[in-house]
Amino acid sequence: MDRAEVLSKVPAVTLAFWVIKILATTLGETGGDSITMTWLGETTSRATGYGYLLGTVLVLVPFIALVIAQIVAKNFQPILYWTTIVASTMLGTTLADFADRSLGIGYTGGSSILLLCVLLVLGLWYRSQGTIAVETVNRPSTEMFYWATITFSQTLGTALGDWLADTSGLGYLGAALVFVAALAVVAVLYFATSVSHVLLFWAAFILTRPLGATVGDFLDKPFNEGGLNLSRPIATAVITAFIVGGISLTPQRAGVHPKTNQAL
Repeated sequence: MDRAEVLSKVPAVTLAFWVIKILATTLGETGGDSITMTWLGETTSRATGYGYLLGTVLVLVPFIALVIAQIVAKNFQPILYWTTIVASTMLGTTLADFADRSLGIGYTGGSSILLLCVLLVLGLWYRSQGTIAVETVNRPSTEMFYWATITFSQTLGTALGDWLADTSGLGYLGAALVFVAALAVVAVLYFATSVSHVLLFWAAFILTRPLGATVGDFLDKPFNEGGLNLSRPIATAVITAFIVGGISLTPQRAGVHPKTNQAL
């Protein structure tokens, strides 16, 4: 390896990365809903707010433990990284549902607040480190910014997915297609223009979350709500198997960042 390059503690951004990321976000939706709506009871969640709050606490504790383990780890560990990503998507699901439904902020208000949080963390990260490129995530200081951005973006993605699916009349499948189209635009900008690849990465990262959220809702919501009414625990188990297979069968290597290229 060139001495001008350093290994990141997050994976290289490849096609396999995006496939697993979308699966992880879908798993976060079905898994989070399994906790708050299936295991804790949807009636309790909606009537008192305790279901969403308790579900958030139940996911928050292992998520914090996983982030600490990720920071303590000396190098990129695929299983640890993707488990932490899944935990962040589940936390995003329960936290967004708690804010939007139990606190009464609503999808529009919740999405607006969370977007500001994402932009604030990215701004602080850039001011502190001079870059927000994920390939530079190899020190505790950058990892803290990275996982804070991840957490807010996952929660924002859940709120965006719910907002578009529930308020636009498109339904879950229609909303999913909108996010697929948006990701296609990002891909075109990436390959055909000089727009910052770092900014496009974060745009794609945020957009994959509502895509996964709407697909997850499409799978497990009742027929009368536009879903397929599949069992949430079974859907969660099947998606988990696909993720494990994806991690096992595709190359999982750490990202590499040339120190000489500190673009945004």
